[in-house]
Amino acid sequence: MSTCDIKIWRTWALAITHEAGAYTEQKFNAEKTGGEPVIPSPNLDTDLVMACDRLADVLIKAYKNPIKMQIDIARYSKLISPKNTGHNEEKEEKLLERCPPGHEGTKLVDKPATIIDVSGTIIACTFRTP
Repeated sequence: MSTCDIKIWRTWALAITHEAGAYTEQKFNAEKTGGEPVIPSPNLDTDLVMACDRLADVLIKAYKNPIKMQIDIARYSKLISPKNTGHNEEKEEKLLERCPPGHEGTKLVDKPATIIDVSGTIIACTFRTP
């Protein structure tokens, strides 16, 4: 395979990836807002469109299933540093005193969900599907 062939293939792959991403984003936004159906680009093959549709569906399910945690992630992130490894018991005790864990208990999340803090900031998402 020549350098020219590789460059053309990379350009094509990036273009298709961009179109697939744009389609998935449009589909997600249309589902979220109740907008008009989105028509995929004719450049995307059927299998790729179906995969994008499944991804948009899981993203919507996670978006519509928020789990609120009693933590202020901005405050917490200011108190920790990349050097915190979780192995220094003294530092961990001080951190627990300043930012005690919430009392939500343990929750099994077995469907797509968005984990948010007290201010509505997204902490994490889970895309597990039953």
